[in-house]
Amino acid sequence: MTAKPLSPEDAATIAYLRSPTAIRERCGQLFDLACADKLQYFRCDLSQLEKVADYVLQVTRESYPDLNIPFHSRWRHFEVGKQDRLAALDALAPLAKAKAKFDLAIVSVLLDAGAGDHWQYTEPDTGTVWRRSEGLAIASLHAFFQGIFSSDPQLPLQVDAIGLQNLTEEALSQAFQVSQDNPLVGLSGRLALLQRLGSVIQQQPTLFGSQPARPGELVAYLCDRAHASDRAHTGQIHSGQLEASTVLSAVLEGFGAIWAGRITLAEVNLGDVWVHSALAPTPDSRLPTPRSLLPTLVPFHKLSQWLTYSLLEPLQELGLIITGLDALTGLPEYRNGGLCVDLGLLQIKDPIVLQQAQLPGSEAIVEWRALTVILLDRLAETIRQTLNLSATDLPLVKILQGGTWTAGRRIAASLRPNGSPPIQIESDGTVF
Repeated sequence: MTAKPLSPEDAATIAYLRSPTAIRERCGQLFDLACADKLQYFRCDLSQLEKVADYVLQVTRESYPDLNIPFHSRWRHFEVGKQDRLAALDALAPLAKAKAKFDLAIVSVLLDAGAGDHWQYTEPDTGTVWRRSEGLAIASLHAFFQGIFSSDPQLPLQVDAIGLQNLTEEALSQAFQVSQDNPLVGLSGRLALLQRLGSVIQQQPTLFGSQPARPGELVAYLCDRAHASDRAHTGQIHSGQLEASTVLSAVLEGFGAIWAGRITLAEVNLGDVWVHSALAPTPDSRLPTPRSLLPTLVPFHKLSQWLTYSLLEPLQELGLIITGLDALTGLPEYRNGGLCVDLGLLQIKDPIVLQQAQLPGSEAIVEWRALTVILLDRLAETIRQTLNLSATDLPLVKILQGGTWTAGRRIAASLRPNGSPPIQIESDGTVF
């Protein structure tokens, strides 16, 4: 399938809405309105900023007393229980290992929609029971090693287009130990997402190769885009510098079409982008939809940014130097957002937000997520000032790990019996 060429105007608009700059600018507009108490659902109380930063730092020091904090990424879930589950990849050559890690991380992140309250995974060999994100991570890891995403039985440690398109619900169900007594929320939706992934990567050989098309071929694409100024000095084939935003752009371009039912512009799926009317009370009705909505669009790209953070580590192992880490934003999801609500940085103005579950596209959830993005930046600045560290010393991706996500989970567990977030979301499994 050949995509219709974009007009220069549409191409520029799409590029902007896929950028971290747009995320911060549009979220910043809503943040300014919240600070002026001009939003319907939330207001900000910045007098609580230092208190919340102190709590996050306390939680961080408990896990990382030397502040040697890894990235907030899928790899942390593979490490739970302090077990080395990736040893089988060590026998691969460096480039092959990086591609396998891309394959694994991409599929695992896409399978990480909420598992529900009743599902669990019993890890083979150890018998350890895992739930939620950790359980989904370990289950997807073992499924990968079993080769269920590969079309070639002789090459199980890969994910390819044919393997994904031929994946059955029975195989996925078996790999995730799903049964009547162990139900996994949205199993058929996860299967459909992976099957669409297979179709999408097959249509983009520049990014994903063709013999066979693999998510992991994105490694070669990104290595080709690294600035090679340092290559002669390191002695590593794949050395050089690569902007984190370049990885995000490739992720958004490569995988954007897998999401169903999202806002589109010129037949291009915009992904995790939503509408908030406060940004343009009187959109120009003379423009065709969705162009009339453009001033009101608020991008987040939460899952794509988390996936980007997860892809950076295999690239670093190859010898690439990742620059511009803080160009990416914090992740507007229910643990970071819940932290802000539970500790009073965000105050709920309309009780309806707590009384009934909200859809991802509701303006209440758009406000919550947008304000979370900006407050994560403010918390990061406050924590760095306390520690007298720079953004280079302590980038946002480490503060998330240390950090805000763990603190959000901990405060939720202390306030509610099941550790649920303060606001309930009717998620479609592609945002939270």
